[in-house]
Amino acid sequence: MAVYYNDADPAACAWLRELIAAGLLPHGEVDERSILDVEPTDLRGFAQCHFFAGIGGWPHALRLAGVAEDLSVWTGSPPCQPFSQAGQRKGQDDDRHLAPTFLRLVAACRPELVFGEQVASAAVLGPVGGAAGTATEGAADWAWFDALAADLEAASYAVAAADLPAAGIGAPHIRQRLFFGAVALEAVTRGLGDGLGAGSQGRNGMPGGADQCAARPAGLAGGLADGHGGLARNGPIQCSRQHRCEPQDGEAGGLVDGADPAGADATDGVWRDPDWLLCRDDRWRPVEPGTFPLADGIPGRMGLLRGYGNAIVPPLAAEFVTAFMESLR
Repeated sequence: MAVYYNDADPAACAWLRELIAAGLLPHGEVDERSILDVEPTDLRGFAQCHFFAGIGGWPHALRLAGVAEDLSVWTGSPPCQPFSQAGQRKGQDDDRHLAPTFLRLVAACRPELVFGEQVASAAVLGPVGGAAGTATEGAADWAWFDALAADLEAASYAVAAADLPAAGIGAPHIRQRLFFGAVALEAVTRGLGDGLGAGSQGRNGMPGGADQCAARPAGLAGGLADGHGGLARNGPIQCSRQHRCEPQDGEAGGLVDGADPAGADATDGVWRDPDWLLCRDDRWRPVEPGTFPLADGIPGRMGLLRGYGNAIVPPLAAEFVTAFMESLR
């Protein structure tokens, strides 16, 4: 079943098409329109939709986590610039604050699972992140994740999140990000206690209900009992203020047969053979082998660095997806 990719950056879309053609990402349709122009009817027939797709970090993460490609999953990491400490910090007043538009489509099409990510700034996390919102960010206690979780809960989704660093899986950089996941409550109710469906290649599959937009070949199991989102800081995933979701014994639901949950330690992972660079402060820092970190005005190199800089860290996202799906058992 075809996958839908959406990104308003033509360069990123061209990159996506090359990765799809090479078989590195699932076959699908790449849409270069702004998400503001996408309507729910445009998404009919797609089991998986990836918004703000960039260079395909989220679909790659789902593959790393062993998620079946016909499972009803949406992903979206809205632009971080309105809430980044490095930006102008306009918050809700920034035209790039597109999470509400993404959630409008989620509420209309009702995918069973939603995953995303955002910069872990105080404007995103609110008081738990170390500071309350500023006047430019909205009300005094407004926070991006609080608003996101409230809107998802109002749409009958249960929400979980974790504030995680890339260094936690052995990456040579911090890249602190808030990862969030949501599951439709009707999907939880249909499969409560019976395991997580995994599509044609998975285990414990169950028939799903009709959907306005996305096909639903498999149902979901319980574990998230209500719509109250919990926030985990650098720790285990938690799914509710009242009901903590604990992985149980047995295999993780929703994983393709033969797939291993994502994960590697600091000495046996993606970054196990870095190049070490001596920096101007006389400190040695690891970088990806063969990567020269300065663009120096070379257009092609700048395009690569821009793509990398806007991307998620797929192995870290895969860890979050694996933990979230195990919590649904």
